[in-house]
Amino acid sequence: MTPHPVGRNVRTTARIAGLLACLLLGPSMIPAAHAAPASVEYLDIKAVDDDGSTGGGLNPALPLEESTLREALDDARSAGVAPHRYGTLLHQYWLVVAARNAGIDLAAWDPSRGVRANEHTFNLVYVNYLRLATRHPEFYWAGLAGIAGGSFASGFFDIGDVGTVLDLPGIHRLGSTVADLLAGVPPELVAGLPSDIRLFATEGPRLTVEDLDWYRTRLMIMQRHIFLDLVPMHEAYAALGTAGIDEMYAAGVIDADIRVGWQSLAAGTTAGYVDALLRMTDREQNHIVADQWDETTAGRGGMGRVLTYLSTVAGKPAVPGVRAPGVFAPATVRAEIGGRMLALRTPLPAFNWADRDTRWAYIMGDLVPHHIEMESDPALAATVLGESFWDKLARGRLVPRLPDLIADMTQQWQLAG
Repeated sequence: MTPHPVGRNVRTTARIAGLLACLLLGPSMIPAAHAAPASVEYLDIKAVDDDGSTGGGLNPALPLEESTLREALDDARSAGVAPHRYGTLLHQYWLVVAARNAGIDLAAWDPSRGVRANEHTFNLVYVNYLRLATRHPEFYWAGLAGIAGGSFASGFFDIGDVGTVLDLPGIHRLGSTVADLLAGVPPELVAGLPSDIRLFATEGPRLTVEDLDWYRTRLMIMQRHIFLDLVPMHEAYAALGTAGIDEMYAAGVIDADIRVGWQSLAAGTTAGYVDALLRMTDREQNHIVADQWDETTAGRGGMGRVLTYLSTVAGKPAVPGVRAPGVFAPATVRAEIGGRMLALRTPLPAFNWADRDTRWAYIMGDLVPHHIEMESDPALAATVLGESFWDKLARGRLVPRLPDLIADMTQQWQLAG
C-alpha cells in the first residue's frame, strides 16, 4: 500500500521542527548518548608482567605516575565502569603506592639488570615489610616476611661473597666437610641418604660464578613476584580498610580465599590475625612462587638443586625459637650391615627448601607456630620487629656463623647399632 502524501509531509515537518528546536535551545538541551569515560584507554588491560621477571608495572600500556593512575581510576569508578574492566589499572595503582611507600623505583627494579643494580632495592623490600608490621601490628604476615626476610637476605649476600671468591669458606668448606664425613660412613648407609646430600658433596665444588649469579637472579625474581602480589593489597587495606579489599575482589585482582583472610584480620581478634597469616603464607608459598621454585631447582643442569639445598643447610629464619632445617628434620637412615641394624643420624636437613610439600611442612610445623607465639607477646614482637633490618642482616650472615655450623655438622653425626 502506498503511503499517503500527507503522512510523509507531517513526518518531514516534525523532523525539521526538531532540528530547529535543537539549534534554538543549544547543545545543553540535546539528549546525549552515554559518554565513554576518559579512562577508556586503561580499561580491559591484562597483567602481562606480573611474575617478577621484568621491571616496570603490570603492563607497559599503563603509566607509572600515581596521579595519572588515580585520576583514571576515579574516572572509571564515577562512570560506573564494571570493576573487572579496570582490574589491572586498580592493581597498578596500589602497586605504585606500595613502591612509593617503600622508596622503590619500579622502573629501575628489574632482576634482568643483575645483582649489583638491584641490591639496594632487594634490601628495601624487607625494610618495607618491617615498616608495615610496626605500623600495623595486626599485619602478622608482613612481620613474618620482614623477620624471615632478614635471614633470606643474609643468605643472598653470602652467596655473593662465595661468588666473588670461590675458595672463600662457604660452599667449598661445607661441601668438603660433608664429603669427608660421608667417606667414613658405610656405603649401605650413604646410599639411603637423601640424594641432595650426596649431590651437594660431589657437585658443590663445581659451582661457577655464573651458577651463583643465575641463582641470585632467580631469588630476586621470586622476591619481586611476592611484592607485586601481596604488598598492593596491604596498602589498599591500610588506606581504605575492607572497602579497598572488596574492590580488589570485585575487580578480579584477588581471590575469595585471600578476601576472607582480610575479613578475618578486620575482625580485630588474634584468631583473625592468625587466619590472615595462614592464608597469606599459603598464597605466597603455594601459589605465587611454587612454580618458580620448581623451575629453579631443576635449572642449570642440577646445579639449581645444589644451590637450593645449600640454602636449606645454611638457612635459619630469625623468628625466635625456630629451629634450623637440619634440626627440625635431620636426615636419618638405617641399614643392615654385617647382620647388624645400624642407624645414622645427621645434622643435615632431610628436605630441600625448593620442594613444595616439605617446605610447607617446615613452615607450618615450626616457622609459623613460633611466629604466632612471638606476635602473641606484644613486648617481644615490638622488640623483634623494631630491630633494624640492617642489624638482622649482619647477624644472619653465614661467614660469622660458619665455625659453629661446621662444628655442628661434624659433632652431631651419630652412628648407632
